[in-house]
Amino acid sequence: MSRYRYQGRNSRGERVEGRLEAGSLEAVLSLLATRHITPLSIRETVATALKKGGLSLRQRPVAPEELLMFCRQMGSMMKAGIPVVQAIRTLSGSSRSEKLAENLADCVHSLESGKDLSTALAQCRETFTPLFVNMIHVGESTGRLDEAFFELGRHLAAERETGKRMKQATRYPGIVLVVITAAILLMNYMVIPSFARLFARFQTELPLPTRLLIGTSDVLVHYGWLLAGLLAIAVLLWRRYVQTAEGRYKRDRWRLHLPIVGEIYQRTVLSRFARCLAMMLRSGIPLIQTLNVTARALDNEFVGQAVREMATAIERGDSISHAATATGLFSPLVLQMLLVGEESGTLDQMLVEVADFYDGEVDYDLKQLADRIEPLLIIVIGLVVLVLALGIFLPLWNLNAVFNH
Repeated sequence: MSRYRYQGRNSRGERVEGRLEAGSLEAVLSLLATRHITPLSIRETVATALKKGGLSLRQRPVAPEELLMFCRQMGSMMKAGIPVVQAIRTLSGSSRSEKLAENLADCVHSLESGKDLSTALAQCRETFTPLFVNMIHVGESTGRLDEAFFELGRHLAAERETGKRMKQATRYPGIVLVVITAAILLMNYMVIPSFARLFARFQTELPLPTRLLIGTSDVLVHYGWLLAGLLAIAVLLWRRYVQTAEGRYKRDRWRLHLPIVGEIYQRTVLSRFARCLAMMLRSGIPLIQTLNVTARALDNEFVGQAVREMATAIERGDSISHAATATGLFSPLVLQMLLVGEESGTLDQMLVEVADFYDGEVDYDLKQLADRIEPLLIIVIGLVVLVLALGIFLPLWNLNAVFNH
């Protein structure tokens, strides 16, 4: 199947455009005829043409900003009473994301074949998460599709803001580490070999720091290509391993226990859990189904498994507060809030409070992150400078003592 982009006019003379997937150009013309569209231009998309030539042009995934804008636009169009098919077709033709445009074009085909919107979106799993699909399904079932899209837009906006704060907080330490690494490699490849040749002329026993520096430099100079190859193989094996269920579980558990940033990541995931759960409970989805869907939307298999265990415990008759206590992930304050919400029948409101609590903690931790990382960076830089200074200057001092005698 190939993808084609077309421009034409409908039966009312209005200019329309969109994308189609078909086996040939004749099939595209037939599809347009059934929709009473007179084609003005039809062209095959670049990605399909390259694939036919034996190449693969991998499309970039849909950016969170594009998905956020899609939710807000769909919410506004649903509120204005525009039919779903027309709204999806309009946004498919105007989207700046090639991937999102193609997904929406596929959704139009599914809608025109009689499927509902949530089923059509579920076919594009790489773009629309289970949480997204289930929220749209609830909106369709209750006749509040506009509210479902607006709620998803607020959720995506909160996720995007958290991601931006994480990037801002880690940008400076990342730059410093890159500079330190570049300086170390430069010293090992250019500076230390020159000193090694100088010290070799005097045939004296070198101090231990100097021998370590020269040995490290020799390994990098003569076997750097081998080390780079082994590193690349290790990265490939690691990426393949984390694609397995066991690998994802262990990687996500390890993320939660990273020094300094592990607690921030854990609170971010728990905030996402509370906000997703509250959003779906407000939509009227049963608690067990909500927990199972939320577990897939967390992007953390370790926490997701704990949430699925909560669902199993609740099915056996446990309360949500008791099931949450058994996971060991939540603080006593949060557990108390869940208990109050469960007993008062305001669990969705309390979950929003829990999410706000974790967001506040994450915001505070991110503001303090630079202050917590800066001493470690200073220590690392100091150790690097100390080793280099001892390795280079100790032999010079020894040589100076020999010459003085």
